[in-house]
Amino acid sequence: MDTIDAMRVFVAVVERNGFSAAADALDMSTAAVTRQIAALEKRLSARLLNRTTRRVSPTSTGAAYYQRCVQLLAEFDALEASVGAQALQPSGRLRINAPVSFGITRLASLLPGYSARYPQVELDLSLSDRLVDMVEEGFDLAIRITRQPSPSLIARRLAQARITLCAAPSYLARRGAPATPQALAEHDFLSYSYSATGDSWTLRGPEGDTSVTFTPRMRANNGEVLREAAIAGMGIIAQPDFIIDAALASGQLVPVLPEWEVPPIDIHAVYASRSHLAPKVRSFIDYLVECMGEP
Repeated sequence: MDTIDAMRVFVAVVERNGFSAAADALDMSTAAVTRQIAALEKRLSARLLNRTTRRVSPTSTGAAYYQRCVQLLAEFDALEASVGAQALQPSGRLRINAPVSFGITRLASLLPGYSARYPQVELDLSLSDRLVDMVEEGFDLAIRITRQPSPSLIARRLAQARITLCAAPSYLARRGAPATPQALAEHDFLSYSYSATGDSWTLRGPEGDTSVTFTPRMRANNGEVLREAAIAGMGIIAQPDFIIDAALASGQLVPVLPEWEVPPIDIHAVYASRSHLAPKVRSFIDYLVECMGEP
């Protein structure tokens, strides 16, 4: 027996003073209504209704039970309505994880626009360059900058990041500018600790693809630290546009081997499951796609 359904039947019988009228209102048979009331009384071990040939009325116990049923059913219906509304309207706390530099230089400026469009969503942004466990740490979605998202996650491509091999003019004046990928073996490199390719880069140029392996002079788990070290003349870096564009524009860094390129890397929004994707998650991903200009 479904208790909520039985409560609704009982309320209908009391309010309509009979089994037949309640059955008509609920689009049930009179026999089904009778069975529901009998099962409810058996479950409660109490007589809820006085029955005569002309009238059905609640006992004193039934009257008290009726009042509580009305209150509880109203609260239950309000709860279902609120959940249904949330299922359609983005709302609630949205926990987002993103890389530090991308979060500061690109994502932060997009958040006010999303918040204005969806004021019922509470944004909770956590910046970290380490690869977080989304389920374990309770994130709704994450931004991943990678050529190969985890197969255990659902990924939607947002944009591409252009990668540039570059160094400070002071470094190149001191060490000389490499003329070929092979000449890079004589140079100092500054390496990103979380790079999927480790201490190597693939370069694409006039002669096809070539791989460069190196022993870094310095490693760091943040691209902005590597940028500043490169500006100071410590070595060569390969970093995405959102970290180095300003330094390239100002001349603090200059491209190395400009006829060769490091293949671009994709920016993805990733989340744990496609099933019952919350509106707050879907709306944020759609907003990022809209703002970042990818189809």
